[in-house]
Amino acid sequence: MTDTKGPASYFPAIEKKYGQSIQHWLSLLDSLQGLKHMEQVTWLKEQHQMGHGHANALVAYKRSTDSGLRN
Repeated sequence: MTDTKGPASYFPAIEKKYGQSIQHWLSLLDSLQGLKHMEQVTWLKEQHQMGHGHANALVAYKRSTDSGLRN
């Protein structure tokens, strides 16, 4: 079992379920910087059929690392 907490704890499941690396998803989120948190979550859900929890975890992680507040 891993000690990873917070949004990053979802990463192994995200990679397994959607077949792409976390870096792939974070790179996609780079193009959505002008959108609010929930707008980015909705985009992942609508454009990539991602579940809410996974989309929210990616957005939360990306926003925290962009702010220098890594969890």
